[in-house]
Amino acid sequence: MQQTFNYCDEKFADIQILRYRMKGFEQMSLNKKMYIYCLAKATLCGRDITTDQFGKYNLRIRRLLEAVYVLYNGNRDDADFRAMTVYLKRIWFSNGIYHHYGCEKFEPGFSEQFLRKTVAEMSQQLVTRLNLDGSEALETLCDELCPVIFDPEVLPKRVDKTDGKDIVASSACNYYEGVSQQEVEAFYGNMTDNNDACPPSYGLNSKLVKDADGNIAEQVWHEGGMYGAAISHVITWLDKAKAYAENERQKQVIDLLIQYYRTGDLKTFDDYSIEWLSETEGDIDFINGFIEVYGDPLGLKASWEGIVTYKDWEANDRTAKICGNAQWFEDHSPVDERFKKENVKGVTANVVCAAMLGGDEYPSTAIGINLPNADWIRAEHGSKSITIGNLTEAYNRAAENNGFLEEFVADADTLALIKAHGDICDDLHTDLHECLGHGSGKLLPGVLPDALKSYGNTIEEARADLFGLYYMADEKMLELGLLNDKDAYKAHYYTYMLNGLMTQLRRITPGNNIEEAHMRNRALIAHWVLEHSDGAVLMVSRDGKTYVVVNDYVTLRQLFAKLLAEVQRIKSEGDYAAAKALVERYAVKVDRQLLEEVHERYEKLDIAPYKGFLNPRLSLSYDADGQVCDVLIDYTESYEHQMLRYSSEYGFLQ
Repeated sequence: MQQTFNYCDEKFADIQILRYRMKGFEQMSLNKKMYIYCLAKATLCGRDITTDQFGKYNLRIRRLLEAVYVLYNGNRDDADFRAMTVYLKRIWFSNGIYHHYGCEKFEPGFSEQFLRKTVAEMSQQLVTRLNLDGSEALETLCDELCPVIFDPEVLPKRVDKTDGKDIVASSACNYYEGVSQQEVEAFYGNMTDNNDACPPSYGLNSKLVKDADGNIAEQVWHEGGMYGAAISHVITWLDKAKAYAENERQKQVIDLLIQYYRTGDLKTFDDYSIEWLSETEGDIDFINGFIEVYGDPLGLKASWEGIVTYKDWEANDRTAKICGNAQWFEDHSPVDERFKKENVKGVTANVVCAAMLGGDEYPSTAIGINLPNADWIRAEHGSKSITIGNLTEAYNRAAENNGFLEEFVADADTLALIKAHGDICDDLHTDLHECLGHGSGKLLPGVLPDALKSYGNTIEEARADLFGLYYMADEKMLELGLLNDKDAYKAHYYTYMLNGLMTQLRRITPGNNIEEAHMRNRALIAHWVLEHSDGAVLMVSRDGKTYVVVNDYVTLRQLFAKLLAEVQRIKSEGDYAAAKALVERYAVKVDRQLLEEVHERYEKLDIAPYKGFLNPRLSLSYDADGQVCDVLIDYTESYEHQMLRYSSEYGFLQ
């Protein structure tokens, strides 16, 4: 029976939950379906790792509140219980008690008195469910967790990048214990060998801890070490996936990843990354491991993430054209010749469909990915990019007729341009950003990959965005058939400036500055361009509302080119002082009055500023002989049921 498919699910707080469709899955061979199924299970097994990385109390808070939620037999319409339910849903969405984007700690909305009273009334049930020694242990647990939940001064931010602070000590992420920023930088600085042409990503897969005697050491994340209980289950499903791999190289990729998970050896991780880059023939691909470093204030340690994808052959013409001309784009970039790659290697990209999201890619996820992150691997072996088409489709469907453009776009002509070309331009910019932007340019000899420290992520995202913005308006887009109108790029130029200057402020809690690297990147670009535009871009007020007006798109492109040249110089030379000056001046501070206005206008539209996804539920179907005959998809699972099920089925860390 054909299921009715709804892209939009429930809303709570500042979140809307969406669904994505696995188009074409039903027509796959059983072998491919089973490969996806096993990889999907591996993707879900690491969920608790991410939650623990995002805060040392997250798992215990989640378990306690889940138990209260499930066992509660009081009035579920009570204001405190409803507020606790929203708080728990936010924990599920953000993998912890901190906002997934802004990194600030959630305000509970329910009282400590309510939680303690409810826990006391349910004491015996909770002791049994949480496997505690007795009511005293439960009371001790509450004493430990309540200050973290209710006191706004206790561990207030997951990632704090405030200039002038010890950003390790002031960040609540669970990557460090008892060490200062200076000690961390010295520890990894002593590992660095400037003469090593292939340096490992030191610190990527470990927690750095100082013991009572003052000794500093890494707790490495591998099967026999920290997070081993979850990693062993990841390995189990990866090993099962090998039996269904599409080719021998996929098996080798999995073997190397398993070896890395068992040893924690970062050289093995590099070997795996290179082999993963080389596997381009199969339809199915996956990312599984400690990958992105945005959650570490120093940009060293990676959160765990997983995603399973398969190629969308109908949509791949666009990325094939971009990759096929990678050297042309590099050669014609407006950056200094010293910073260009003479020989662009191994650039591959595909439009794909997501089949399962996990860890730091779930429920909130990227729509484009470019890996690996190691600069030397990019230079020597290339990179692999994906644009996730079925997620973009879900976002676009959810945004239809929501009134956002009509409220914020300055004039009818621009509005018509955006409606005609906005979606394709968004996809194209994502492709240029991921396929070419991150892989463009090079470091000068002797420049360390982490030379820009806490500003590195923002500068890197700005570099990739600017690369895409510059080429959006190039005649090459028409020549390659990527756009069919010479003015189409203006749609994206306008919405990019609008977002960077104004509308992304909806994601900032009043009183806070911008912390997240992608938001800082957009603010940096938009505010720098505004300041240097000499009237090409303006912010104007009409009837008490602020609008962005673009008067000269040619000048706008020239400004993107100029800023790209400077950002690439900063990256290539490792100019920390320039990176700091650029980010702190343009990317951090918020116009409080404008923020309030944007919030008020959004509130009237009732649009959730953040969106994330429910996963389809995959299950096996068996024939009369007990053999697997199919993999079935269910799109009907509720958010609450999926999250509680995941906690039960994949709750491997205690």
